[in-house]
Amino acid sequence: MRTAKRMLAGVLVLLAVGPGVPPERALDAQPAGLIRAVGAVGMTVGNMDRSTAFYSSVLGFEKVSDVELWGEDYERLQGVFGLRMRVVRMRLGDEAIELTEYLTPRGRPIPADSRSNDRWFQHIAIIVSDIDRAYESLRQRRVEHASPAPQRLPDWNVNAGGIRAFYFKDPDGHPLEILWFPGGKGDPKWHRPSDRLFLGIDHTAIVVSDTAQSLRCYRDTLGLRVAGESENYGPEQERLNNVFGARLRITTLRAPAGPGVEFLEYVTPRDGRPVTADARANDLAHWQTTLVSQDAGAVAQAIRGSSCAMLSSGVVAPADRALWFTKGLLIRDPDGHALAVVQP
Repeated sequence: MRTAKRMLAGVLVLLAVGPGVPPERALDAQPAGLIRAVGAVGMTVGNMDRSTAFYSSVLGFEKVSDVELWGEDYERLQGVFGLRMRVVRMRLGDEAIELTEYLTPRGRPIPADSRSNDRWFQHIAIIVSDIDRAYESLRQRRVEHASPAPQRLPDWNVNAGGIRAFYFKDPDGHPLEILWFPGGKGDPKWHRPSDRLFLGIDHTAIVVSDTAQSLRCYRDTLGLRVAGESENYGPEQERLNNVFGARLRITTLRAPAGPGVEFLEYVTPRDGRPVTADARANDLAHWQTTLVSQDAGAVAQAIRGSSCAMLSSGVVAPADRALWFTKGLLIRDPDGHALAVVQP
């Protein structure tokens, strides 16, 4: 475990920056901006051994590190008193996820009646080389369906036509997506020849109540750029999200490196529920997207008075437990999605 602690700080930038840019030059190689990379996408899990077995055996993730964290600094960062966390980082291709089990105190399960238009919804989109084979593999492992079957988005939708996707759930009920891009769509790296079925993470998607409001946080304050937009509707989209009458305004943002952040605004129906005021990081519905910055203090200053809300700041981890960062802060976007800003 101590070896893993020493290793983890060194691999943070490597996992966060993505392909094609040497990690030691990645931050300096990019244009100036508060956020230089989207790093690992994290979620709270109820049983770490069960979750790591699922992500490794079903989806091909590889464990990078396995550590336990506790103490006042982490209590302040996460806003959970008396915590002890087991944190496992797993990698798929160039991207990573971070699974956190709260050994103390235990949080609440994901609401059983959660729907894809509730605003606590978040997922990761895992790119596959063959969606029919991937779906069959998931069926053989008896994963829980969230969509009835893979859906092909119609050709009339210029920006999304031909994309195939399927929603399912992990053992805790976290929604996940497998995604396949036709030629000419998606990052060119997803079209490189590969003998792997599950390739990596293209983006994390979040439900937002108002795209313009979210853009003021992610684009205008944090500096992510808009990389794509579409409006999706019709029977294929309804079945993908399993929401009758779904019409979505989709906006994808990206930092200079790492996976994207995708807004899902439901134009219809508008009955998605907000994140509860008492939501906490140890609840299983909690996701946490890591944003890598050279100056966490500058981020804290920028979000004051913005549509982003700061939960904690100025956390300096002790030298013997400086696992992810030297400084960090936890913020929430206008809809309550958690963002961990770290300064390596």
